[in-house]
Amino acid sequence: MPLNTNTFARSSILMLLVGAIILVGIVLSSLIQARMTQAYFDNVMQLRTARAASADMLILLHAAETGQRGYLLSQDKAFLEPYQQSLRELPLRMEKLRDALKAEASMADQIGRVEHLTNEKLSELRQTVAMVDAGDVAGAIEVVRSSYGRQVMNELRDLLQGFIDSFQVRLDTGAEELSDSAASMQWFAIGGGIVIIAVVGGAILIVAQHVRELSRARTAVEELNASLEERVEERTEDLMQANREIQRYAYIVSHDLRAPLVNIMGFTSELDATLSAVKTYVLAEGGTLTEEEIRDARLAVEEDLPEAISFIRSSTKKMDALINAILKISRDGRRELKPEPVDLAELLENTAAAIYHQVDEAGGEIRIAVGGARGMVSDRFSLEQIFGNLFDNAVKYRHPDRPLHLAVRAMPARRNGVRIEVEDNGRGIAPEDHERVFELFRRSGVQDKAGEGIGLAHVRSLVRNLGGEITVTSTLGGGSTFIIRLPTDLSQYVRSSGS
Repeated sequence: MPLNTNTFARSSILMLLVGAIILVGIVLSSLIQARMTQAYFDNVMQLRTARAASADMLILLHAAETGQRGYLLSQDKAFLEPYQQSLRELPLRMEKLRDALKAEASMADQIGRVEHLTNEKLSELRQTVAMVDAGDVAGAIEVVRSSYGRQVMNELRDLLQGFIDSFQVRLDTGAEELSDSAASMQWFAIGGGIVIIAVVGGAILIVAQHVRELSRARTAVEELNASLEERVEERTEDLMQANREIQRYAYIVSHDLRAPLVNIMGFTSELDATLSAVKTYVLAEGGTLTEEEIRDARLAVEEDLPEAISFIRSSTKKMDALINAILKISRDGRRELKPEPVDLAELLENTAAAIYHQVDEAGGEIRIAVGGARGMVSDRFSLEQIFGNLFDNAVKYRHPDRPLHLAVRAMPARRNGVRIEVEDNGRGIAPEDHERVFELFRRSGVQDKAGEGIGLAHVRSLVRNLGGEITVTSTLGGGSTFIIRLPTDLSQYVRSSGS
């Protein structure tokens, strides 16, 4: 049965909850098992240390007694070496045993007894060795033959051997507990893993089923998009937008072209008035002219005619520039786009290189960061024109009181697109002029820089030809950020638009 969106969402959430609960259970159990294992391990290490200390003490006592007896029998100093070494190490072993069993309150009396007997035995050993050193060998042997030293050694041996046996039993028990804990953790992890695999498998089945449904739905949508009615609506909308653009440009062009024409007509009339004064002077044919007529003729030739001609020439140049700008935008709109792989970072760096010396000499900087939006398929020439215009504008309209800082950032956008931001700290644009700056022959702010107001109009035309859009965010005096949104694959856009 097909899954609807609500069923898929509920099933996915349920699977996620089950998986999360199982994971939490595994983590908690692992923590508990780890704590138990650590406790078992610490106990085993403590018992192992106590057992080793007990065994070392027993060995050292035997070594000391053996060395003492050998010395008594032979008076050879070589037998005193193990005896003296044992005397040096026994206090350290006793301290180690006491530290290992300080948590064992039940064994406090036995530890005290071991320490007392050890001191007694060492006292006897020192006494006999001293007697031999003094030459009283018979007296030393008589002390050894007494039953007290033997009784002390036997009791010490029994106590220490009892410690060793007890610790060994507890070590074996601890090892079994460690093994059981590891086995429990292993089986719990295996069981949890099996359950998680089952949950993941169920989730994959649900997702796969939903993906199949989405694929079928997408196929149906694509078929609908391919229908004639849809295409007609899209084309109608495109034509309406193009018509609005044509009307807007027609108004702008007629308005801006009319201004130099009015100037030409006005100065043409002034030429007519100026020519009447010149005509009077020229047609006098040696006749007498008044001083005023001579002055008017000279003024017309020296000032009025050059001024009128200069203004007419200036208006003509402006008209020519406006017409060329219109023709340039028209040609760019008709130019065939050539989609090709473009390394955006390389293109931006190459374009910025043209203005780098101007920015660097003034103490400014250019930073380019494209992140994951490096590769795209687009028209290289159009991109170079777009960023070249924006970079030139940033240099042209930089703030006079601070070095130019130009930053370009690119990042992936939704629906297979890329978002490119060109940010500067220049003079900025007033909020009411944010849309106006993209209109042909329109400029904002103080008009202290040469230009006809076609740069950003040209940029918008190029961006739209590439299937994108450009906007600006800016505050007067606070710099500007131009935001460009483009498709990452122009060839797909060209195919979908039927261009």
